Amino acid sequence: MTDSSLTHRDRAVLRAVAEGRCEIAGSALLVDGLCCADQFAGLRLRTAGLISTRPGPAALTTAGYEVLAA
Repeated sequence: MTDSSLTHRDRAVLRAVAEGRCEIAGSALLVDGLCCADQFAGLRLRTAGLISTRPGPAALTTAGYEVLAA
């Protein structure tokens, strides 16, 4: 996933992850304790290597930080 292929929603999810508001529960990404409205956003961002893949608190990867900084 390139920086130009990220949607505004993807960037908003990355910001929420950076703020510590997200958790990975199974295949779902929870934002503020609720399932993300875009059910595929978490999977898309994990597959792109922008957020962590392990269950628990979601975290940005180095690539995720770089995308947000751009």
